[in-house]
Amino acid sequence: MTRGRFITFEGVDGSGKSSQVKRLAETLRARGTTVIETREPGGTLGAEQIRDLLVAGASERWSPETEILLFTAARRDHVEKVIQPALEAGHTVISDRFADSTRVYQGVGRAELRQTVDEFHQMAIAMEPDLTLILDMDPEKALRRGLARDSGEDRFENFGLEFHRRLRTGFMALSREFPNRCTVIPADDGEEEVARRVLEAVDGA
Repeated sequence: MTRGRFITFEGVDGSGKSSQVKRLAETLRARGTTVIETREPGGTLGAEQIRDLLVAGASERWSPETEILLFTAARRDHVEKVIQPALEAGHTVISDRFADSTRVYQGVGRAELRQTVDEFHQMAIAMEPDLTLILDMDPEKALRRGLARDSGEDRFENFGLEFHRRLRTGFMALSREFPNRCTVIPADDGEEEVARRVLEAVDGA
């Protein structure tokens, strides 16, 4: 059986990833593709419990080093129980975030810990997406949108604008580091236009 395709969405909080995950999944399903939608941190019962620890509460609740450990633990469970089995079954997996978020948020945004992130990733995960779509939006606009959701999962939004500017810089650097799998999608325009660009990138990859 042919291995399935693993597609991830990345970008700063409030850039519209969750909406685009759903739109792309609907489009691919309409074409007859079996699609698994998932997210990080999360995707399994255990990983969702870890998510609750990471995305809520005070900004300084965890050190960057502790965050790396928590994200890696959640990701390992996610890969074991959802992502790898679906890919082996020939399905398409679309995830709202994966390891690139840890590379940027903890490896650049919060501290200079990229080497630590990569070491844990290689040891515990050792896989990359086939295609990563980075939704690029003005950090100030994205932050306003993220805070306006009032979801209760705003721990990282509360780090403020300068933090989100560092994140954007980190994601752009990542797109240059991994040009064969990363595609930057301008996301300041309307949802329909962003969805068109996303599908164009998916079909062209």
